[in-house]
Amino acid sequence: MTYDRYGSDPLVGFTKRPVVGTAPVVPAERDLVLEHAATGFVGAIVRIESGSVELEDRAGKIRAFPLGGGFLVDGARITLGAPVRKAAGPGRSASGSIRVTDVAARVALPSRIYVEGRHDAELVEKVWGHDLRVEGVVVEYLEGVDDLVNLVAQFGPAKSRRLGVLVDHLVPNSKESRIADAVARGPHGSHVLVVGHPYIDVWQAVKPARLGLREWPVIPRGIEWKHGICAALGWPHDDQADIARAWQRILGQVNSYNDLEPALLGRVEQLIDFVTDPA
Repeated sequence: MTYDRYGSDPLVGFTKRPVVGTAPVVPAERDLVLEHAATGFVGAIVRIESGSVELEDRAGKIRAFPLGGGFLVDGARITLGAPVRKAAGPGRSASGSIRVTDVAARVALPSRIYVEGRHDAELVEKVWGHDLRVEGVVVEYLEGVDDLVNLVAQFGPAKSRRLGVLVDHLVPNSKESRIADAVARGPHGSHVLVVGHPYIDVWQAVKPARLGLREWPVIPRGIEWKHGICAALGWPHDDQADIARAWQRILGQVNSYNDLEPALLGRVEQLIDFVTDPA
């Protein structure tokens, strides 16, 4: 009888080790929320550069990571790939309209668009500035609409001199809705269009995902809203300079109409159509 020092085949009873599937490649794009597996950092993509992305978490902290493996989306492992190149086509403005490059500067129309404050005006300029310059429409800010009835009378709207007004927090039974109704009933009502969005402030018209948020914080009554937002997000809010820096931080995340809520987009487009209608 021959002695077999190794015994039977050592591989008997074992099956082939399963091949681990390759993580799917997901192209990098703005606002995609990722988790970096090695560090646990979770944030939305706010910038894409050659070979890397920057993620911003809900507290506003930004970290850069190289493209490639090591990311999770909704708990699933992925490989973060380069952004998909869009097919070449007509240049688009930030509002989504075809960019006009072959027209001379136009003299401003007698019609105007009024917005409540500086932040509203800066947001409208950033997204619709090209369109407004092409059409010759000037946007002015009012620092509030409490005296809108008198301001409309001073402007003197007419058939060829229309006035459009964008109001914050235009919801039923609000102070703003009562002011808008008074303007509509006034002697210039047919030449004035007052529209608004439902947000307490135009800050909320920026999609929260652009700041790495799932939703804007809810601020209790009695707390000044912008200060409350900054406090909830952990941003400085001691004085007006802090509030101004917070707004610039928010505005910096807006690059096109895709960064804004539809409730604002439709209203601004409506105003532009109204004040440029030759009828």
